[in-house]
Amino acid sequence: MSATRVFVARLAGCGVFDPVGDRVGKVIDVLISYRKTGAPKATGLLVEMSGRRRVFVPITRVTSIAPGQVITTGLIDLRRFTQRGQEVRVIAEMLGRKVNLLDGSGLANIEDLAVEQNRRKEWTTVELFLRRPKTSASPFARGATLFAAWDQVSEEAKGDENQSAQQLIATYADMRPADLASALLDLPDERMIEVAEELDDERLADVLEELPEDEQIDIIQELDDERAAEVLDLMEPDDAADLMANLPEARTEAILELMDEEEADDIRMLMQYAPFTAGGLMTTEPIICAADATVAEAMALIRRQEVAPALAASVFVTLPPYEVATGRYLGVVHFQRMLRYPPHERLGTLLDTELEPVRANTPIQAIHRTLANYNLVALPVVDEHHHLIGVVTVDDVLDHLLPDDWRSGEEPEVANG
Repeated sequence: MSATRVFVARLAGCGVFDPVGDRVGKVIDVLISYRKTGAPKATGLLVEMSGRRRVFVPITRVTSIAPGQVITTGLIDLRRFTQRGQEVRVIAEMLGRKVNLLDGSGLANIEDLAVEQNRRKEWTTVELFLRRPKTSASPFARGATLFAAWDQVSEEAKGDENQSAQQLIATYADMRPADLASALLDLPDERMIEVAEELDDERLADVLEELPEDEQIDIIQELDDERAAEVLDLMEPDDAADLMANLPEARTEAILELMDEEEADDIRMLMQYAPFTAGGLMTTEPIICAADATVAEAMALIRRQEVAPALAASVFVTLPPYEVATGRYLGVVHFQRMLRYPPHERLGTLLDTELEPVRANTPIQAIHRTLANYNLVALPVVDEHHHLIGVVTVDDVLDHLLPDDWRSGEEPEVANG
């Protein structure tokens, strides 16, 4: 059944479909426009299509809104979205704003707002879902909620920025790090930094790994050294090293001094290599086992939640000690091969010794050819003594092969003929 009144925050992530039922994208935000009199009216939807391209779909091309889905006429302008001066994004800019209740009962923050279709087929703002400030000092306390019509409130000139950021984070709670990074890139610079600062350390670390270099630096520069150290500790060492290589030397050293000693040593090692070489691309946290370890023991390490998919595809076997930069490399055991053998089988009998490791100075061009030729997702890196010092994964290579603006969603031009 089509809805005539919809709360905007509930539209985030909803599928957008054409008249025949084919999915064309998902809702990222709703745009409204203020008027001289009366409540603001919705002008359209910000929709993410395949390839992370964001486009504007005018509200006049929305034929119905039902639970979990939006149906359009199918006519979509594929030009990249640009926000006009009179438009406001509800989820990115309005949720969390402070309003004054005209009945004299005080202030409240906007947690959501409803738009409704009138007789002229316009979608206008009809109701606000508000939350009053909490009255208890308890960290678990929350203020009372209420509904109010647009004409029952007046907006404050400047909202409570922390609350605003927290409300937006709640809206983005179910997003994967890559999608959250894309959502942050769509925000004005100040708003992006404000929201990033309110993320918890682990979530911020995951998002920083997905952001372009300039935005990474902008955010880290706004954090104090202790917070920056905590966040960088949680990042993959290669991503953290890439980021810190772009910070002033004095700040880099100050942050490293505050980090976990082992993590800091890994980052220092990675920073000594040129960026477009195996040493500059590799991670120092592969799965490493002894030759007499069993398939069951290796599978237990692969199952750990914190292991990235590309690193879970293979186990690297070395002599003791079993960590990077010390153990002599013996070979690799691929995940798929382990599936074919019983749990008690020793890894030493399953070694792939034909895969030649690369040296730290191997250029990226040679790395991506090797990954492509042998259908690999990870490639071992050794030093001059054949000690395993890291692993280059296919996702790190892709990040460097794609154009700098690939996250923007712009489609590359294809030459005719």
